[in-house]
Amino acid sequence: MKRRILQIISTLDRSGAEKQLVMLATGLPRDEFDVHVCALTRGGPLAADLEQQQIPLTVIGKVWKFDPTAHWRLKKHIDRVRPDLVQTWMFTANAYGRAAALAAGVRHLVASERCVDPWKQWHQFTADRLLAKRTAAIVVNSRGVQEFYTQHGIPPDKFRLIYNGIAPAAPSPVTREQLLAELGLPTGARLIGAVGRLDHQKRVKDVIWAADLLKSIRDDVHLLVIGDGPQRENLKRFQRACRIEDKVHFLGARHDVPRLMPHFDLLYLASGYEGLPNVIMEAMAAAVPVVASDIWGNRELVVHGQTGYLVPVGDRAGLARYAHKILEDAELAKCLGAAGQQRILAEFTVAAMVDRHAALYREILG
Repeated sequence: MKRRILQIISTLDRSGAEKQLVMLATGLPRDEFDVHVCALTRGGPLAADLEQQQIPLTVIGKVWKFDPTAHWRLKKHIDRVRPDLVQTWMFTANAYGRAAALAAGVRHLVASERCVDPWKQWHQFTADRLLAKRTAAIVVNSRGVQEFYTQHGIPPDKFRLIYNGIAPAAPSPVTREQLLAELGLPTGARLIGAVGRLDHQKRVKDVIWAADLLKSIRDDVHLLVIGDGPQRENLKRFQRACRIEDKVHFLGARHDVPRLMPHFDLLYLASGYEGLPNVIMEAMAAAVPVVASDIWGNRELVVHGQTGYLVPVGDRAGLARYAHKILEDAELAKCLGAAGQQRILAEFTVAAMVDRHAALYREILG
């Protein structure tokens, strides 16, 4: 008999947790699991992937930060679906989803914590601890996330570490020359990518500063900032203040990052905190060396000196120094990229991520 699994998340935007949920929902064995997905706030571009695989999707339409009507609609939906197990993803869905599932009488709950969350306040951690008591397991994607939540009072035996999975990178459909022409960049330009939401967490100002340092020693480096967010205008003002508009390019939110990624000479990720960043995995899968901040999550992917380099948070000179080292040594860049790609293929596959979730469901459901 198939077991029905309901996955609940806030949106289906192209972000890390959302990508993992969709890969899980579409990858679970259909002869064993009947998967449904619920988006609390809105759908998004990843909804098309679910539709293509004929996985039912319901959007609740949560409007306000505190929205009792959304809780009521979600409970009614759970009553209709009658899942054997509900899995929720990140704080909003973890809170609304677990509360509604408990109200609907669901016996088996799994939560997913995807990031270190220093923004949370005491009442949010209190809710996490209370709901954890009624939760069979909390899936985390890195040891750093587990350590963070253990320090905030959740028992260690609640956690299950399941690393993110990523599919092998496909070759880019465009040549490097075509991409440079498309972006209006000179032949021979060296490309550094910085991909992610433009907010304080990602510390994009550090990579712009590093690009400014690189400009003082070489004229061929161009930083491509891909993404959007609340810090966009502040970062563009900083770009102008540094007089580096000719070397730092804001490309906005794009849905073709896999098309661009193989042409990066390296990837920057300077975040102050992370879970297990998909963008680093995507770069490594494409054999692109990585220079990243030395934090949990990043260091679980990047092996310093073997697949890329790690620098202390805020070390702009370190970001520039290691980028220059990679750009100066083609053989080193090739070795770092190949080692990173092999690490992804060996340890961070979609199949392994799906299999570990399926095993967890079997363990809980009996």
